Amino acid sequence: MDNRLAEIRKARGMTQEQLADILSVSRQTIGSIENGRYNPSLSLAFKIARLFQLPIEEVFIYEEDDSDEK
Repeated sequence: MDNRLAEIRKARGMTQEQLADILSVSRQTIGSIENGRYNPSLSLAFKIARLFQLPIEEVFIYEEDDSDEK
């Protein structure tokens, strides 16, 4: 799942550490989400979107994989 977290976070003048502290997660978790190595839980994704006052689909971009269709 792609995301715009780094772009949005930087536009708000926040560091990964600051965002991690607010969300009660590690800085490494934020870095992994931003780099696409880790997909956040639904709960964390909603917390992030709510924090930035954006719809979740503006932060996280889900592209359906055609191979999932049967």
